[in-house]
Amino acid sequence: MDFRHLGRSGLKISEIIYGNWLTHASQIEDERATACVRAALEEGVTTFDTADVYANTAAEEVLGKALAGERREGLEIFTKVYFPTGPKGHNDTGLSRKHIMESIDGSLQRLGTDYVDLYQAHRYDVATPLEETMQAFADVVRSGKALYIGVSEWNADQLRAGHQLARELGIQLISNQPQYSMLWRVIEERVVPTSRELGISQIVWSPVAQGILSGKYAPGAEPPEGSRARDEKGGADMIKRFLEDRTLEAVQGLRPIAEESGLTMAQLAVAWVLANDNVAGAIIGASRPEQVRENVRAAGVRLEPEVLARVDEVLGDLPETDPGKTRSPAHRLA
Repeated sequence: MDFRHLGRSGLKISEIIYGNWLTHASQIEDERATACVRAALEEGVTTFDTADVYANTAAEEVLGKALAGERREGLEIFTKVYFPTGPKGHNDTGLSRKHIMESIDGSLQRLGTDYVDLYQAHRYDVATPLEETMQAFADVVRSGKALYIGVSEWNADQLRAGHQLARELGIQLISNQPQYSMLWRVIEERVVPTSRELGISQIVWSPVAQGILSGKYAPGAEPPEGSRARDEKGGADMIKRFLEDRTLEAVQGLRPIAEESGLTMAQLAVAWVLANDNVAGAIIGASRPEQVRENVRAAGVRLEPEVLARVDEVLGDLPETDPGKTRSPAHRLA
């Protein structure tokens, strides 16, 4: 496993991050979830990402139990706050001081730890003054309940404003967690240059585009049984935008590139996002331990410029690049 600094901080994280969105306490039973976490640990993964909203807090519990007994100092545990949780009352959402201060305590209890290494704003909250949010995060850090602060899916202007307030408050905002893959490149025009300037790293989710870039979805064919495209608990909604035959046909064109590089298609997809020097880590999810072991093999792979150029040639104008699609909800979700 290779490791990279997160932002302009001294914290190092594993290039491959294990995430449990859509899997733990949802798609797979707890025993298999624990087996996936164990596989990640055995392969050298030290960084684990979750959120209070995943399976309405249950995913944090599953991860906490799976990591129980591990040396805490050898792990980097990340979680997030913003989306509605619990009974979803009027204050059970957003980035108000009340919701943040209550949510961090709930997350720590479920995860079975005294602190998280990174506490992230899961989206930008248009209904709460940014000053209130950042002050609450600063107090969480000063209380020792989180070591660093990050965000998710913030645009360039939001990152700049948050980073400035964090500096004034004496804390470090070191990361952004956006969707990023060969097919979804909306952060490249504005978010990545701004982040480089500010010393913020990307921790990217869905590097395999919900499994599309693994090559298992054939054009004109029904999705395989047990695949995310058949998951009615949320996976199918997320993946449907990539299921057009034109996209699936182009993705099959990546197969020779992967084979010539000695990689599976999923490994190529993960290595591709890691080729961006502003990406500190790629979050992988899994429903089976063997998926973890396959994707971890992308760590340390360095793709040559000609390989990256061939990927661009094969995909042509298919990738989404509109920076306007880096956005948070236009109103607080209740």
